[in-house]
Amino acid sequence: MPDVRLTTQGAISDEALRKAEAYIEQEEGAANRLSGRAGLIVTIIAVASTLFHLYAAYAIVPTQELRYTHVGFVLVLCFLLFPLAARFRNAIRWWDVVAAVCCVGILAYALIGGEEFTDRAAVPDRWDVVLGVIFIVLLLEATRRTTGWIMPAVAILFIVYALVGPWLPPPWTHRGYTFTRLVGHLFITLEGIFGVAVDVSSTLIIMFTIYGAFLQHSGAGKFFIDFSLAVMGGKPNSAGRTVVLSSFLLGGPSGSGVATTVTIGAVAYPMMARAGFEKNAAGGLLAAGGLGAILSPPVLGAAAFLIAEFLKISYLDVIWMAIIPTVLYYLSLLFMVELDAKRFGARNVPYDTSLTIPQMLRRYGFHFVSLFAVIGFMVAGYSPMLSVFWSTLLAFGLSFLRPETALWPKKLVRALSDGTIGVLNAATTCASAGIIVGVVTLTGLGLKFSSIVLAYAGNSLLLTAIYTALIVWIVGLAVPVTASYIICAVIAAPALTKLGVPDFAAHMFIFYYAVLSEVSPPTALSPFAAAAITGGDPYRTTLQAWKYTLPAFLVPFVFILDPMGVGLLMAVPKNGTWIDIALITLKTAVGLGALAVAAQNWGFRRCTTVERVGWTLAGLLLVFPSLLEPASEWLLGIDVPQPAWFGLVLVVVLAAWQIRTR
Repeated sequence: MPDVRLTTQGAISDEALRKAEAYIEQEEGAANRLSGRAGLIVTIIAVASTLFHLYAAYAIVPTQELRYTHVGFVLVLCFLLFPLAARFRNAIRWWDVVAAVCCVGILAYALIGGEEFTDRAAVPDRWDVVLGVIFIVLLLEATRRTTGWIMPAVAILFIVYALVGPWLPPPWTHRGYTFTRLVGHLFITLEGIFGVAVDVSSTLIIMFTIYGAFLQHSGAGKFFIDFSLAVMGGKPNSAGRTVVLSSFLLGGPSGSGVATTVTIGAVAYPMMARAGFEKNAAGGLLAAGGLGAILSPPVLGAAAFLIAEFLKISYLDVIWMAIIPTVLYYLSLLFMVELDAKRFGARNVPYDTSLTIPQMLRRYGFHFVSLFAVIGFMVAGYSPMLSVFWSTLLAFGLSFLRPETALWPKKLVRALSDGTIGVLNAATTCASAGIIVGVVTLTGLGLKFSSIVLAYAGNSLLLTAIYTALIVWIVGLAVPVTASYIICAVIAAPALTKLGVPDFAAHMFIFYYAVLSEVSPPTALSPFAAAAITGGDPYRTTLQAWKYTLPAFLVPFVFILDPMGVGLLMAVPKNGTWIDIALITLKTAVGLGALAVAAQNWGFRRCTTVERVGWTLAGLLLVFPSLLEPASEWLLGIDVPQPAWFGLVLVVVLAAWQIRTR
């Protein structure tokens, strides 16, 4: 691979990297480091799981068999790889083996039972209930090991809600369900644990995880970072630009915000420090880049696959909807980087590369091919599963174009093993979230909750949107992105759709706010990991990350508050044309630029207080005309039909004034 090195010293210390990796473990669980016979057994199971899912992507495996087998592999590996407690790390204990065997036995019982077993869902027999309870307990324990105690606690609260419904005060009351009926619904039907979330986990999520593992072990991640350094190097603002470009390239295949933050930070922060970036600002930019990993096509985060399933649309449609918001996000980041270069007086950092960009592309540019192939196969009419299946095989075949990237048997085994191990966190989350979804559908909680939200909001779309954002944000502080999206999609989305918001806009709104948990304390893992690398203050770094992720906070409101806002999701507005999509995109981009100037307090020079207020007002007029129009009409008593034009004029006036006076 091309060796891009900084000419001066400044590598990240081992201690800083260990601290950063600890935050990855908080997100993905602290796994055992196994060797010898134990390591070989786990590798064999993980490889077998990956081969099974590759076969299932190409052949036809019945739904029940696929979901049960998927969960079986996941639970077995969770109990073998994730210890009961930290003091039991790096060894497989007898209780781990017992738990794994019990999971296999219970799922085998369900599969052998066939249709007779599924027909007993409403009236399960004694063994069904006993084994169902044991299985639910084992599932919650596996989830606790991989994601922490909060997700299992939330699932237990929903189970309690289903049981005590008749004794709850209105409007939360419901007729209640017996323990036997509830266990049958959650364990036997395909509407509980083995419902939509596990369906997505057993098909799309694991296939993209396998694909990402093949890219990683063929050296694609290193190439993407080296390519970004080569393209952006040699300029005072090259350090920040490198973070933005590499986060986009590396984030797509990884789909993990914290991992992307740490990977890029370990390489890019020394260059950022020597360029003159302040520690907290550098960490904030790294965290914002990591957040982009969950927003960027073609992979996005695991929750994006669930959007397609909930809305019964193609995953290609989800990618299509994510294009403009992703472009706006990275344009805003790049603009803030340019302002940072001026604000910090960034210096040029020389670097050394043994290859020119054309040489690098000729030797290693094939890594881009499979990324484009994912989209190409879907456009050609292949299902998402088959598209990523063929793209994975393509990545495998192309790796042999260079001897140092070739996936020979040893590297291939690691890629196959990591393909399944990488999905364990998301898979246990999806399975436990199935408990929540099952309770919500059984009790009708989603409709009750939406009625409560609408009552508090007085049927105001603005207040409903704000309440929904706060609910998603608060839930996201406690549980992973995937879980917060699932919970809020079933309990909060109906409130928005009742007020006329298109269902796809409502779900994308919830998805983006679920993702924001990555930069929101007290579980702001990406900024905290970035602070561990930079040596900055975690909370100041989080505040800086909020500033850089400004578009991620604001753009989702445009989806639902502006009548033309669905244009940002590549949907033609009602009674509109494609020109409206271009206009809303341009208007929002200029507005985000104005808000970026206000956030950075720097335009063509440092802003005065009055100028900063002016930039803020201009940005809001452009991004949220439908929000400010009623307020201006109420204050002034006159009709202001197009406040966005006032924002545009204000941007021009402020820019001209700062240019003249700098």
